[in-house]
Amino acid sequence: MYAFAYERPASLNDVLAKIASGGQALAGGQTLIATLKQRLAQPESLIDLAGVAELSGIKKDGNTLVIGAMTKHETVADSAEVQQLIPALAALAGNIGDRQVRAMGTMGGSVANNDPAACYPSAVLALGATVETNQRKIAADDFFQGMYTTALEPGELITAIHFPAPLKAAYAKFRQPASRYALVGVFVAQTAQGVRVAITGAGNGVFRHAGLEAALSKSFTPEAVQDVTIDANELNGDLHASTAFRAQLIKVQTQRAVQQANG
Repeated sequence: MYAFAYERPASLNDVLAKIASGGQALAGGQTLIATLKQRLAQPESLIDLAGVAELSGIKKDGNTLVIGAMTKHETVADSAEVQQLIPALAALAGNIGDRQVRAMGTMGGSVANNDPAACYPSAVLALGATVETNQRKIAADDFFQGMYTTALEPGELITAIHFPAPLKAAYAKFRQPASRYALVGVFVAQTAQGVRVAITGAGNGVFRHAGLEAALSKSFTPEAVQDVTIDANELNGDLHASTAFRAQLIKVQTQRAVQQANG
């Protein structure tokens, strides 16, 4: 690591002013601190968002949950409101990383980073959530743009994420045993408009699968997944799993998620 200034403002306006002056926003730090240690990023100042109370918290707005960007994973997992309205989201949060990661990591940090194996982006995309920033609101389908890439502009900061409650939903993850990231994770959501299926860990970023969505919109059962073709050529292969293995995992995890959602 190297010398840098550390600041912890108490208001969003102060945060935005310091970021506009060249500061680097610091959320939970689960990714950024490791990046700093490797000198892959060298900001002159870190702007800690933890002191901004308006960026944290969970509230119910009709049939929608509004979750502040700085809300920690463990808070989402333990929230009675999340467990009641979108239990799949609470379960997902409760299985991110380990206890230390859940105690420090934040929803907004995860979504803004858009790691291709992160769990939260699959929930945002499958639930058709809306990402609110200090400048605008962005639909999930327009937000994620590939590996570590989102629609956020320089100086734009996620302030909250709006999750509409589905009819049914579940998340099934096959963990990479060392990192506990998703080797393949599948979030399925049955909504009034149809079924949405979001996959993480298998490609260059989170993505929806049209074939699985069409099959499950006709019959929301594990059996409906069996005849869906998963093109392995569009997936990642590495030392942890081949493209063919990831294709099979997508089917298996989708079936498990549907089974969980159906109770």
